Amino acid sequence: MTHVSPARKQSEKALYGGTGSRRITVRDIAAAKERAEKWPMLTAYDAMTASVLDQAGIPVLLVGDSMGNCHLGYESTVPVTMDEMALLSAAVVRGTRRALVVGDLPFGSYQEGPVQALRNATRLVKEAGVGAVKLEGGERSAHQIELLVQSGIPVMAHIGLTPQSVNAYGGYPVQGRGEEAAQQLLRDAKAVQDAGAFAVVLELVPAELAAEVTRSLHIATVGIGAGPDCDAQVLVWTDMAGMTDGRVPRFVKQYAQLRQGLGDAARAFAEDVVGGSYPAEEHSFH
Repeated sequence: MTHVSPARKQSEKALYGGTGSRRITVRDIAAAKERAEKWPMLTAYDAMTASVLDQAGIPVLLVGDSMGNCHLGYESTVPVTMDEMALLSAAVVRGTRRALVVGDLPFGSYQEGPVQALRNATRLVKEAGVGAVKLEGGERSAHQIELLVQSGIPVMAHIGLTPQSVNAYGGYPVQGRGEEAAQQLLRDAKAVQDAGAFAVVLELVPAELAAEVTRSLHIATVGIGAGPDCDAQVLVWTDMAGMTDGRVPRFVKQYAQLRQGLGDAARAFAEDVVGGSYPAEEHSFH
């Protein structure tokens, strides 16, 4: 019998950098929490981008309703429909082999109650093939989370700044500042954990509060603008890679400048066409 060292077993199980080839599951997320392993998550909205991120080893890909802002041209996430979410989620699933794909439930697809949430979450699982769904809200969404989990659909919760409520907030303010707001966020975190969520996104939350939430929960916390102590970190891929035009949020670190690079490539192509140097002989058939 071949002996496998504990260190090698740990490296095989790692969410990022692991050697396993099967799909990541929510059980892997729970095990990473027990190991105190930090892991990355990015958004994806199409098969080609998803395949790049999957091959880069990103263990969890979120088909976020952020597609409204950065992929579909809407001013917010609010207009995103279930048809759009199902279509793009299916594309991301087709483009990946290892990543756990999480599909967002868009605004209006679960607020009526648990039955509506189950109907739409089931659609994402059956039609798109996602491994989990995400929905916004703490205590107010606990019944929806509970029914989905009881029905066999893993749920990632989302508290703090919930972008679908942009009209109620009047913008995108930091959440959880002040004693009363901090206590409400803690209650929301406990509520989604008790309802059965396997992870919870903390968005635009003071770093100290996010650290407290992370210590108090046995499920994974995923930070976005929530400081360094969450179990995982997520960014919108177009922000992370420098595709977003104009100003990006303070919490974003840009790891490339793809917008500039793509623009440069398009201009070089155009100049070759106008100047007659493309297509050249090697690009032609006879």
